[in-house]
Amino acid sequence: MTLFEHLAELRTRLFRAALALTAGAVVGYVLFDGIIGQIIAPYCELPQAVRLTEGGDCVLLGFRVLEGFSVRIKTALVVGLFLGGPVIFYQLWRFITPGLTTSERRYALPFVVLSQLMFAFGIGFAYLIIPQGLAILLNLGGPSIAPALGAEEYLSFFLTTSVAFGLVFELPLVLVFLALVGIVSSSGLRRFRPYALVANVLVAAVVTPTTDPVNLFFMAGPMALFYELSIVIAWLIERGRRRREVA
Repeated sequence: MTLFEHLAELRTRLFRAALALTAGAVVGYVLFDGIIGQIIAPYCELPQAVRLTEGGDCVLLGFRVLEGFSVRIKTALVVGLFLGGPVIFYQLWRFITPGLTTSERRYALPFVVLSQLMFAFGIGFAYLIIPQGLAILLNLGGPSIAPALGAEEYLSFFLTTSVAFGLVFELPLVLVFLALVGIVSSSGLRRFRPYALVANVLVAAVVTPTTDPVNLFFMAGPMALFYELSIVIAWLIERGRRRREVA
């Protein structure tokens, strides 16, 4: 394919991915009332001393006229990213596969499915640790500071953390795929381990919405574990490849 043909192919894939994102966002917009209850659930699990209540229910503050609309749109977009994930990942693989060999292309569908599952696991993991992170952060100011979270502020924290963890959980899939196609090796990953650990901390510091060490640890820890897991899987792939060559 020529350069312009590649660009046309990329445009087609991006358009289809955008349609999937839009369709999922429409669903998220319509079902917002039920979804927002799940989003603020981690906040509602906090002790009453560090959260606001109204009529016995925990609530978030709205400081601007359009804050409710902004919160609804952001939530809808993240829901669209999740629901449209299979189509988005499939379009990505379809754009990559023309440059792969026939034996490498057969991994496309499993990786599309696993990509969506790992993204969901990342969001689920974030959902579990967000209450602990909030409890620590909201108590750092001591009793002299009474937390009063705005809806958009909390939502940005929640969604940024969730999407960041979802993307971090994609790391082992990327490394395993590179090992399958022979771009990286287990020995190369082991040699690069010290640099990878430093890079993990730097990436975690950039993508986490706060600068506290708690969120940094929760982000960098899984990244380091996934890197070690990728080394083991790459070694298993290489051992299986050597056995097939001997056979």
